[in-house]
Amino acid sequence: MQTEIFNQKLKTVMKILYSLLLIITLSLTQFLPTAHSQIDGAELFGYWDLEFDINGETQPGWLHAKRSGTRTIVGEIVGTSGSTRPISQISYNPNSEMFSFSIPPQWESVDSNLTFTFSLQENKIQGVMEMGNENYTFTGVSAPKLVRDTPPIWQTPVNLLDDNMSKWIIPKNNQFVMENGILVNKAMGGNLITTELFDDFKLHVEFRYPERSNSGIYLRGRYEVQIEDNTSQIVSKVGIGGIYGFIEPSVFAAKSAGEWQTYDITLVGRMITVVLNGVEVISNRSIPGITGGALDSREGEPGPIMIQGDHGPVEFRNITITPAM
Repeated sequence: MQTEIFNQKLKTVMKILYSLLLIITLSLTQFLPTAHSQIDGAELFGYWDLEFDINGETQPGWLHAKRSGTRTIVGEIVGTSGSTRPISQISYNPNSEMFSFSIPPQWESVDSNLTFTFSLQENKIQGVMEMGNENYTFTGVSAPKLVRDTPPIWQTPVNLLDDNMSKWIIPKNNQFVMENGILVNKAMGGNLITTELFDDFKLHVEFRYPERSNSGIYLRGRYEVQIEDNTSQIVSKVGIGGIYGFIEPSVFAAKSAGEWQTYDITLVGRMITVVLNGVEVISNRSIPGITGGALDSREGEPGPIMIQGDHGPVEFRNITITPAM
């Protein structure tokens, strides 16, 4: 009898405790952060490939929008010049369904902020960039994830250097020449672009530059792996070993100007590994979007290898690519 009475009392106590716990839980929910979908303009969250119309010429760009706290949208952008830049706040007007933000000039020759105003309808961006006294239209689409379901199967390596530069599109104001088997960019000129397009690949590069020089290698014509003489030996997102503006190398592994150096780069989807002079400085990191100076923003398509020729002198004695099937 005593056992039955004890069990009944225990059940009563448990019911009371459960009720109290339920009341406390319901009370606390009002203090929890607002869900992503409840933030005005939350449909903008994510990565966007942009195209700007600059006086009839299409120039690529990129936008990333994300949640900060419970009610603010922030982000970053790659515009028509320079590297990726932070956006402190993206405003949304629910009445007009328009987004807007402004950023200070970086390399642009204007004194005022650049202002962006745009709409997002049916997963497409349409807007206007105000830069100084000029207005330029731009559009945007969701950037592809570029996820690979299976590991790559590597094909036969291809040497991209020969005496007559047959695997390259020769640019206007070309300063690249072949001298004794070495590709030399003697001065600031045009960028060198491969005739063939590539998707996933491994790239081996042997290069050398003089003091204070600057160049870069663009993967698929969109993602720059930086080449520069960095005397400070400080790692940087815009320094040697880095993906320009996005990913800094884990350690400084560059040699001195005038010495031959090597890059071994693997790009699969968005995932990149960079080995500089035998040191893995970037290990299977995701590239968020296109870097400044990209050929285009069509990230879902194959693209060429591009060597930056409009910055400074540089030499290459080996450029070998191993495409994936």
